Amino acid sequence: MGFLSRKRSKSASVAEPVEEQHPIVEELEEMEAAVPERRDGEGSSGSAAGPDVGEGVSDSSLGFSPEEDAPFAESEGRKRGRRVESDTPSPTPPAGDAPEGDAEGSGEPGRMKAEDLIAPARRGAVAEEVEPEQPVKQAEVIAFANQKGGVAKTTTTLNLAVAFKESGYRVLCIDLDPQGNLTMSQGIDPDKVEKSLYDVLVHDMPISEVIQQREIDIAVASIDLAGAEIAMSTKIGRERSLEKALKEVSGDYDFVCIDTPPSLGLLTINALTAASKVIVPVQCEYLSMRGLVQLQNTLKMIQENLNPDVKIEGILPTMLDSRTVHAKEAVEILEENFGDLVFKSRIRKAIKFAEAPVKGSSVLKYDPEGNAAGYYRDLAKEVLEHESA
Repeated sequence: MGFLSRKRSKSASVAEPVEEQHPIVEELEEMEAAVPERRDGEGSSGSAAGPDVGEGVSDSSLGFSPEEDAPFAESEGRKRGRRVESDTPSPTPPAGDAPEGDAEGSGEPGRMKAEDLIAPARRGAVAEEVEPEQPVKQAEVIAFANQKGGVAKTTTTLNLAVAFKESGYRVLCIDLDPQGNLTMSQGIDPDKVEKSLYDVLVHDMPISEVIQQREIDIAVASIDLAGAEIAMSTKIGRERSLEKALKEVSGDYDFVCIDTPPSLGLLTINALTAASKVIVPVQCEYLSMRGLVQLQNTLKMIQENLNPDVKIEGILPTMLDSRTVHAKEAVEILEENFGDLVFKSRIRKAIKFAEAPVKGSSVLKYDPEGNAAGYYRDLAKEVLEHESA
């Protein structure tokens, strides 16, 4: 930093007039005035006008060690337009002082690992393995359907459900018929219920609010169901209304038995969409069997568009009078056309089937030791064997 004083000595020997100093010169003079005082105290020559640093003056002669003077010499060298190289190698940081995030052995400082990007609070959560949820057993949904009325759909729905319960299964019956015959068969007046399946299908009420406990649990119907199809006509996803409602209670039961109206309208379509199996009660008469063809066509459309898993579990001959030739021929026609789909069980005519609803009970409770109760116990065993197979 002695270039200002050296410049003055040369100009003084020439004896030329001193030009007006640039403002930056004054700042440099102040810097130079402070530095020599430090050097004089450390045994330097004290000459303000010595040879240039680049002319052989070492850093040690100025009273600085190479380590202390390296930054100063570098800055001065840059000011003079030349590069000042220090003979002292740059210190290497110890291994323990390496900056965080360096990749081990990569030699690339600043590299971060993927785990460093995760917040500390979440590192433990990432390492934890999520245990798979145990599947919840869903109820087997069975719809009893035939567009022909008077074929013992309601009788079969109730008595087969009670036979399932006698075998130790949890059963729910759903009365989807606006006539409410299944509801009446359990001693409940459809005209006096405050909440029914109409509210479930139209207003999305939870189905648990319309279930009543009798011999079996039953979701009751009312005459309001007659207007449900019109009320649901503008509802999006109206065909799946019952299916969505059953999700609430599907894990609480083993079987859900749905009694459908004698038509292939929107209520029956809801039942077929929600069901996995269909049992078709068929009276052993010609007109009743004609309804099977139309039911098959409807079921095919359901499989193609709404529920590909639904299938016919079996065709059940009901109200069989084995004394007539016509009834025997009807059963033969069923077996020729549908083969193994026809149940081996037969529901024969019995007066007990008409008497039991008057008492508000199933035939298994009304006459537990009678033949009528035995017909449905045999049917329950056959269905359960199919289930296990």
